[in-house]
Amino acid sequence: MFSGLSAFPLTPMNAKGPDEAAFVCLIERLAEAKVDSIGALGSTGSYAYLNRAERARVARLAVQHAGQVPVMVGIGATSTREVLRLAEDAQLAGASALLLAPVSYQPLTSEEVYELYCSVSHELSVPLCVYDNPRTTHFEFSDELHGRIARLPGVASIKIPGVPAEPEAARERVARLRKLIPSHVSIGISGDPWAATGLNAGCEIWYSVLGGLFPQAALALIRAAQRGDAALAEQLSRQLAPLWAMYNQHGSARVMAAAAELLGYVNAPCLPAPLQALNNTERTTLASLLTKLAL
Repeated sequence: MFSGLSAFPLTPMNAKGPDEAAFVCLIERLAEAKVDSIGALGSTGSYAYLNRAERARVARLAVQHAGQVPVMVGIGATSTREVLRLAEDAQLAGASALLLAPVSYQPLTSEEVYELYCSVSHELSVPLCVYDNPRTTHFEFSDELHGRIARLPGVASIKIPGVPAEPEAARERVARLRKLIPSHVSIGISGDPWAATGLNAGCEIWYSVLGGLFPQAALALIRAAQRGDAALAEQLSRQLAPLWAMYNQHGSARVMAAAAELLGYVNAPCLPAPLQALNNTERTTLASLLTKLAL
């Protein structure tokens, strides 16, 4: 499950908590599209805004409605104790893998991050994906730290936040990391605007926000990259450049939430307060863009 397209859906919210019916519909759409895996409770899935019981319930729903598609569940939290509890819940729910970012309130040191992954990896019965997300966690992984963590038991993939825009520099960045991690650990790209460049540079999996709502568009891009058609993958990404620009301006979760609301997949508002999706003017721009891009 650590190659191809891993689609990260929203966890739609209402006044009472997760909108279970809307979430199930999103999961079933991904299963029908035959994505390679589903990433539940990632950043787009608002994991940090849900309590333990809500996260356990969402994990169960994702697994129950994903069909044959394996589900990876996010278990990030500010304490190792809570991470281990969430890991237990996700494994009991039937998750095929777990996703862990070094979430913190106090800034973490490299040794503290290593000890987090060491403590968690030794307690798991399913593979672990290392979630490198400095924009959210405010922690910068070094390649050397990635190398240490990748050798822990059960670590199966690293989710990096992006690559340089220039293709040769992107290949060099992926190659440097590949030299430091075991061959069985895949390198995955996140940050949709960099997906085509990262995949063409040697990343084996795309951890995709776009794929969580528009799986067919994401599948077209990654299948082109997997076939070795780098030019087509880059072309498909360039066509989506106006959407990437909205990501950069508003954040990908807000854009996808507004898109899901506009298309009637979820009820508005679907983000956990105090987060808000786009305003009316921005929604009008997004609606026109979705039509233009045939999304």
